[in-house]
Amino acid sequence: MFESALATLFFAAALYFFLAGTLGLLRFPDVFCRLHALTKADNLGLGFIVLGLMVLSDSWQSAARLLLTWLLVMFSGATVAHLVSRKALRDGITPWRKP
Repeated sequence: MFESALATLFFAAALYFFLAGTLGLLRFPDVFCRLHALTKADNLGLGFIVLGLMVLSDSWQSAARLLLTWLLVMFSGATVAHLVSRKALRDGITPWRKP
């Protein structure tokens, strides 16, 4: 009972971060701000999902696999965001400045 309530709390926190990242994607002015919002929020959201699944997992091996998967996604997400922002800079897209 306690485990499922804790997992539900982690899933609700993940939903909050996923919604915040989506809102950032829709509202921010340029590709760099959007990448920042998506990368940070999605990594935190996935982290909370992994925590919820780790609470519900049957063994420590499956929990460790979930944690390693999350670490791999964090590394690849940061790498892809860097590559996309570097390509945008090379294409002449300038970062947004407050007028």
